[in-house]
Amino acid sequence: MSSIHLDMRDIQNAVLNMDNAVVDHETLQALYENRAQTDELEGIKKHMKSSKDKEASKPLDKPEQFLFQLSEIPNFSERVFCILFQSTFQECITSILRKVEILQSVCKTFQSSPSVLRVLGLVLAFGNFMNGGNRSRGQADGFTLDILPKLKDVKSSDNSQSLLCYIVAYYLRHFDEDAGKETCVYPLPEPQDLFQASQMKFEDFQRDMRRLRKDLSACSAEMEKVFKLSSEENLQPFKDNMDMFLSQAKTELEMQEEQLANIQKLFFELTVSFSVKPKSGEKEVSLNTFFSVWHEFSTDFKEQWKRQNKLMLQERVKKAEECFKQAREKASYSVKPKHATGIKAKLGQKI
Repeated sequence: MSSIHLDMRDIQNAVLNMDNAVVDHETLQALYENRAQTDELEGIKKHMKSSKDKEASKPLDKPEQFLFQLSEIPNFSERVFCILFQSTFQECITSILRKVEILQSVCKTFQSSPSVLRVLGLVLAFGNFMNGGNRSRGQADGFTLDILPKLKDVKSSDNSQSLLCYIVAYYLRHFDEDAGKETCVYPLPEPQDLFQASQMKFEDFQRDMRRLRKDLSACSAEMEKVFKLSSEENLQPFKDNMDMFLSQAKTELEMQEEQLANIQKLFFELTVSFSVKPKSGEKEVSLNTFFSVWHEFSTDFKEQWKRQNKLMLQERVKKAEECFKQAREKASYSVKPKHATGIKAKLGQKI
């Protein structure tokens, strides 16, 4: 009480009227964690009762006075639990939503992006060309994804560039009309998004959802206690506020669970279409197994993509300068003095 510089009226107002203007949620959290437990409160009340009629009795010290006053706020524990859960629920659901949206975005890109298919098509085409004379590897119908991070290690005969560098340059020159311009769009999912996706686990999402649903049920139970035990004057605004919150929270949680189930289905469809198998010890293909390969490949690809775009931009600038130079040279001409040939000029010459 000394450190937060508040009196009990401020705390009571914050709890009963759900007003955090003076007492913020962090302070409420500290008060909730330090509230008197059942045995402590019984001890305080027993002391107060036994010393009520004794003149020489020892009064309660400040900590005990504080705990007793806190317990006098109607349904303090139940109300604060609901208030704190309401303040953290949106933060938790938003954090899950942000991760799920990243995962959904990269999965949909791999499922339907033409640029991803073109890049994979080039890898297959150039691989078949290079292995054309090899019976065991030539004219393959496909390849496993774990070959992608190794493309940077395949060098040309003069060691001047890698197969990855050649594929990137070929893609930009033949498939991207905006190559070498600021409007050029990276054809694969961003490496950072792929890294985040590789660090996720469906088990973690499901655990977080279960915890939220459990806390939501606990909040509903605590709310019912307040409704049952509170006097009419102390029921509002808690009742309307919490009724609305719980209704919205249940809807949001159900939508998030449905979205997660759809993404999990989409991901496993991807693993089948890309012929990715679970690693040893895995029952199903994990997000890390699938996306870590793509993260490494996308990181290498983007480095070359930036480099090739820069070279193409320099080529564009050089070409534009040459065109401008030629146009200027073509437009320039020398002015020769005009010789007069009329009668007036001939007369002037005779004079």
